[in-house]
Amino acid sequence: MRRQSPLQRIQHLLHSHPALSPLAVLVISFIIFTIINPSLATPTPLSFIFQQVAVIAALAIGQTLIILTAGVDLSVGAIAIVSMLVMASLSAQQKLPGILALIIGVIVGTLCGLLNGLLVTRLRLPPFIVTLGTLSIFTAIALLYSGGKSIGRQQMDPLLSWTRTPIPIGTFTLTMGVIIVIIMALIMSFVLSQTAWGRHVYAVGDDIEAARLAGIRVNRVLLSVYTVAGLIYGITGWVAIGRAGGASANAITNGNLESITAVVIGGTSLFGGRGGIVGTMLGALIVYTFNQGLSLAHVDAQWRVLAVGLLIIVAVSLDQWIRRVKA
Repeated sequence: MRRQSPLQRIQHLLHSHPALSPLAVLVISFIIFTIINPSLATPTPLSFIFQQVAVIAALAIGQTLIILTAGVDLSVGAIAIVSMLVMASLSAQQKLPGILALIIGVIVGTLCGLLNGLLVTRLRLPPFIVTLGTLSIFTAIALLYSGGKSIGRQQMDPLLSWTRTPIPIGTFTLTMGVIIVIIMALIMSFVLSQTAWGRHVYAVGDDIEAARLAGIRVNRVLLSVYTVAGLIYGITGWVAIGRAGGASANAITNGNLESITAVVIGGTSLFGGRGGIVGTMLGALIVYTFNQGLSLAHVDAQWRVLAVGLLIIVAVSLDQWIRRVKA
């Protein structure tokens, strides 16, 4: 047996447990920012981070599924916005019951994801091109449907803004929206790690031709992944209504890039086949911990953007190094 150097052992460890590297980054960055400004460790800033990260973390769950298959979804924010506006408009203008408006809005998000999947699997178009096109389509639909107007939570059924309901835990406060995102993350993490469908998702992302030769119905797996992602984006629209206090076509403007950032920093490989939901949640927390920590350290916003950009480059470089692991 060839002896491994300490660096090689670390490489193997990170390859086997992708969530370890973002966990280490989160812990180290939190310690450093707490030393710089101890107020970061107090309940109010921590509550703010969790509430602020909820919408992007939810989008990143769906984005993780897509990236695990070696694809990418640039339409995540647009789908969530369309779903949000549909459920808000049906409740405020058509006076539908909140539960019915919510279900229809989530179905719309699911159908948008299904459309992406059909274009990828039936027309065999690259996911990047497909979702770049549907990004514009869904954004235009949202603007045309809403007429560019916002809908306040006072105008809609209370159920649609229920996700903003606070849940005090001592002096620490969460919201129902955060709880919903945590539940979605737990469910999808279980599905990916403990079901045949999850193993097929990883297999397709790792080597699509090998998966096809192994008898996996690749197109069916890809179609289901995009559809499930659309369902998650639809639910995210509901969470976003509670977070923003209303529905607007200008909400979640950076959702596409921020969700990809969370997934990449969370250790999921852009080349597919490696990563998971836990790492994605840690990646989302890292981004907002950096933003909040640098803000409390009185660092200009431009430098915060620079820090996140450097994080992305480091994360992708680390992924490339980990993928070169040798048995």
